[in-house]
Amino acid sequence: MKIEHVAIWSKDIERLKRFYVDYFDGSAGDKYTNLSKNFESYFINFQSGARLEIMQMPSIPFNLNNTIDQYIGLIHIAISVGSIEKVNKLTDTLRNAGCKVVSEPRRTGDGYYESCILDPDGNRIEITE
Repeated sequence: MKIEHVAIWSKDIERLKRFYVDYFDGSAGDKYTNLSKNFESYFINFQSGARLEIMQMPSIPFNLNNTIDQYIGLIHIAISVGSIEKVNKLTDTLRNAGCKVVSEPRRTGDGYYESCILDPDGNRIEITE
């Protein structure tokens, strides 16, 4: 058994698609559009086989939770980049691109080397080695 994909609502799927393609080496499938529901989505495919669905529908409201605080429910997506050096470099690249860094690269108590940033929609992304 495996998780097939994780889905994220967005107000700008083109911007979010570019983010995951440009910074995390994802490849975007064709845009799916359902005109009767005013719904659009992309699947972003990663080399490991993981997939992220980015969805947009005008009737979906913004999340009013503070993105820095934590709440019950899905809290982050972790993406492994393969090395400590790549965690450090990508964190700096994303900071310079205007992304909020929630936590700097560090070794956690359970042995992970990671940082945490917010994507353009405020979703927490852990960057792991």
